[in-house]
Amino acid sequence: MPFQQFTVSDADSGPYSVTTGPDGALWFTLVHSGRIGRLTVDGELSTYPVAEGSGPTVITTGPDGALWFSQYQGHRIGRITVQGEATEFELTTPQAGPFGIATGPDGALWFTETASDRIGRITVEGQVTEYPLPVRGAFPSAIAAGPDQALWFTLNQANAIGRIDTEGQVVVHALPTEAAAPVGICAGDDGALWFVEIGAGQIGRMTVDGKVTEYPLPDRAARPHAIIAGGTGHCWFTEWGGNRLGRISVDGEIELHELPVAKSEPHGLAVGPDGAVWTALEIGVLARWPVGP
Repeated sequence: MPFQQFTVSDADSGPYSVTTGPDGALWFTLVHSGRIGRLTVDGELSTYPVAEGSGPTVITTGPDGALWFSQYQGHRIGRITVQGEATEFELTTPQAGPFGIATGPDGALWFTETASDRIGRITVEGQVTEYPLPVRGAFPSAIAAGPDQALWFTLNQANAIGRIDTEGQVVVHALPTEAAAPVGICAGDDGALWFVEIGAGQIGRMTVDGKVTEYPLPDRAARPHAIIAGGTGHCWFTEWGGNRLGRISVDGEIELHELPVAKSEPHGLAVGPDGAVWTALEIGVLARWPVGP
């Protein structure tokens, strides 16, 4: 089946991250124009402003029925209700560069601070705690709740995957491939962590005890960026440099789909409320791939 495309902004606004909201719509960030967008599966579009120049980046559904997002340029964490009312929370560390964000098993939001080598935690009331990492210059990037009541995150410049429990204890697992530069990470349907290696052109799998398996992509220059669990035993990922949407099975079988517009810059992706895979394309589009009934 072909991709469907929904234009949600001009080409300069930059849809970057997308998630399914608690209201059964797609919510996404417009990183360059400082707005949060909402799109129904029928194509009804709304956008809401946040702080100018804040750079809303990664968005996720929180435990409180609202959407939470990182402000990479504004160095804050944002919250927006399904009615479009936005609130912002200052971080303890200035110029922290928050990027990845995910709901933890403790009912708080956990996020990465790329510029300060910390993992942050924010309650739904806005109380912030930050935990320093044992590695400096690591550039912590994406973060996901694992199957083991902990948070797992990529260390892009340290070539490693980290784990932090809800008490703030950190373990770091080095990757076997030099300069792999991991970015996206998710908890797979198989009880392991799956991640992309943007520098090495590989998909990685790590068990909760730190065992790593790597699967090279057919195009090692594809620059895989984000990855999600598909709910069917597969993970889906974007190839930012290859202009493709990919799928990988638990045994490493890879299937690729070309995007219909060249140089569309695919970034974040999500399983939508309709069961399809939705991808944010920085050219101003959300693309939908129907993966089954």
